[in-house]
Amino acid sequence: MLESFGIAFGAVFPFLVYLAIGYSMVRLGAADVPFMNRLNKMTFQVFFPFLMFQNIYSAKADDLPSPTLLALSLGGMLLLVILLMLIVPRLVKEPPRQGVIVQGIFRSNFVLYGVSLTTFVFGQAQSSVAGFMTLVMVSFFNITAIIVLEYFRGGSANPLKLIGKLFRNPLLQGCLAGLVFFLLKWDLPGFVKTPVSALASLATPLAMITLGGTLSFAALRRNVHLVWPVLLIRLIVMPLLMLTIGYLMGLRGVELFLLLMIYGTPVAASSYPMAMNMGGDGELAGQLVFVSTVLSLGTIFAFIFALSRLGLI
Repeated sequence: MLESFGIAFGAVFPFLVYLAIGYSMVRLGAADVPFMNRLNKMTFQVFFPFLMFQNIYSAKADDLPSPTLLALSLGGMLLLVILLMLIVPRLVKEPPRQGVIVQGIFRSNFVLYGVSLTTFVFGQAQSSVAGFMTLVMVSFFNITAIIVLEYFRGGSANPLKLIGKLFRNPLLQGCLAGLVFFLLKWDLPGFVKTPVSALASLATPLAMITLGGTLSFAALRRNVHLVWPVLLIRLIVMPLLMLTIGYLMGLRGVELFLLLMIYGTPVAASSYPMAMNMGGDGELAGQLVFVSTVLSLGTIFAFIFALSRLGLI
């Protein structure tokens, strides 16, 4: 299990490096917060659409997940979002924070952790199911997050206006383009695939660098009453609940592990630039990404260790 801890640490540590680089750049005067905010907007509008396209375009449908895994992943997540949209506004009064809290609880960083940790624990032969689940969850997370943030931004009760804003969102455009290429089995020529892959690889590092540059520990203290309850649900309550349900419904091995990756990984890095650019509380969104990324090293290891000891993976 030390090896499992090592791969979990290897998935988290680059995020911490990017955060430290952004934080240091501002403190040393190499950049300022207004520059970081402009860079954040560019990352959201330019680089993340390429990342969304790449994740869906490169998925493989060789090993389809079971109906049980799909039901618990999509059905369970949809039910969670509906409950959150009913409950959160009763507890938190500021709409910009409401959308960020809902997104912070349901939207995990499955893209980063799912395939890499599944491949390490189960081997390359079983990683294709993780790749297909990436396609499913990336599409769900991004479309749902856009709807949630637009809804809590206000003035989006009109379904036609909401749909219009939805299709103008750069992340959804990237998802849709990737889905078209995936379904039609179109293959990009090498001279196009190379820059697409390079641009996609810039999205997460730049998002985390801009987050580090705008991070305020004083603000984190102000928001601690929101951060800790959200992350308790995100990193402990939800994975524990869904793993129990998955076990009772017969999931074992790689599919039970994927349920952990969907419900138990930290808040998605892309939730920060999306909140910043869609009227949400970007400061709170960034804090949820930062703290959950640090804490997930311990929580993911604990869950992997427990599942292994119980003989479930």
